Amino acid sequence: MKTPTALVFLIDDDASVRKGVSRLLRSVGYKCETFASATDFLTREPYGGPACLIVDVRMPGLNGMELQEVLMQRRREEQLIFITGHGDISMCSQAMKAGAVDFLSKPFGDEQLLECVARALSRSSQQRQRSTETSEARRLLDSLTPREFEVMQLVVAGMLNKQIASELIIAEKTVKVHRGRVMQKLGVTSVAELVRLGQRAEIGALDETEV
Repeated sequence: MKTPTALVFLIDDDASVRKGVSRLLRSVGYKCETFASATDFLTREPYGGPACLIVDVRMPGLNGMELQEVLMQRRREEQLIFITGHGDISMCSQAMKAGAVDFLSKPFGDEQLLECVARALSRSSQQRQRSTETSEARRLLDSLTPREFEVMQLVVAGMLNKQIASELIIAEKTVKVHRGRVMQKLGVTSVAELVRLGQRAEIGALDETEV
């Protein structure tokens, strides 16, 4: 499968900023889409590849900080770079704590912005890779029956077949059957691999040191 091209979104109510920044981005090979408002941006379908969002903090209607909240609520993965001519330390701190890549004060240098964009797209690619791995791990775990999932959790917790049988009040040979099916369905051959798959699925604090 071909990896989707990275895409940079730019939201600013100032047409001259949109024109200048988009020209800079395209001059170094980035694909770029511009929007005059956060509301306009939200009407666009989410992009399926690495993406970052350069957004002005102060705009009519939905401002940059409010847009960040909306994107977080919707579990969107675009990485944000804030630009502003009116920023302050508390606003910058709030944006960064919420996961923004950077907070640039106008006027900013071309190289400074391009470095931020490169960092944001790298972070976006890594985030998308983690999301893909998590989704695949959860898909595999969904193939287990409720009993198989129980057995898997106890195996990961470091319990022996005999202990699992006692915990679930079933025969030890039944535990072995369930355990074998778990390993087969999940495509793993060791408990360590089973732990790592559970960690990727984010089903709990599974620590490989426990096994």
